[in-house]
Amino acid sequence: MEKKSIKDIERLLVGIERENDPFLLSIRADERKGVQTLLKRWEKKRLETQQLLEQFEEMKKHERPLWNRGCRYIAGIDEVGRGPLAGPVVAAAVILPEDFLLPGLTDSKKLSAQKREHFFRYVKEHAISYGIGIIDSREIDQVNIYEATKLAMMQAVKNLQHTPEHLLIDAMKLDLDIEQTSIIKGDATSISIAAASVLAKETRDAYMKNLAREFPYYGFDKNMGYGTQEHLLALQEKGITREHRQSFSPVKEMVD
Repeated sequence: MEKKSIKDIERLLVGIERENDPFLLSIRADERKGVQTLLKRWEKKRLETQQLLEQFEEMKKHERPLWNRGCRYIAGIDEVGRGPLAGPVVAAAVILPEDFLLPGLTDSKKLSAQKREHFFRYVKEHAISYGIGIIDSREIDQVNIYEATKLAMMQAVKNLQHTPEHLLIDAMKLDLDIEQTSIIKGDATSISIAAASVLAKETRDAYMKNLAREFPYYGFDKNMGYGTQEHLLALQEKGITREHRQSFSPVKEMVD
């Protein structure tokens, strides 16, 4: 029987998921270097997929006991934007269904921009509910960044369509009459908090990119309001904008 071309084998391997697939078994004896390279690539991808699945299952460790006791509406909560010199602090709250599956989901800062954008759309489409909270720079200056972060998180919870039965929060405690668990590095250990971190970051990044069109000198579309060299230089040359946090150095020294 005529051997399939390497191009055909590459195309057919795309749809194969099981190690005992008859086609996969049939080409293992093919000694062509190109075929062996394709097999190694398939095995590497399968291993990576398996590792991501295992990581995802491990990241259900906070949700699983709650689901098991009948708690359906578990909200993961996270924020982004505590450190920048400009722009709001943004929080997200996300309630995921028990059968939610998104291997590779983790702390949004560890994801590529392309993957984060894809996950952002996927989470919004498959979540039971999600809410966003945004506290602007003026309110940050009035109450301090820690209190502003809590306000953004509570706003996000309030904007959920369903009242959560339990909150999983990344290293915070909220003044809400809802059972809650504070988790250190929760965005890397809980799927609900990781989902919230993706929504919060994408929402804030979009805000800062829009801001960059209004204030093009500060590089907000690249630095997201953090104090990069470009941003600090623009502050010296152009001064502050309404979006700058006047309680943060070095902005504070420019208005005193």
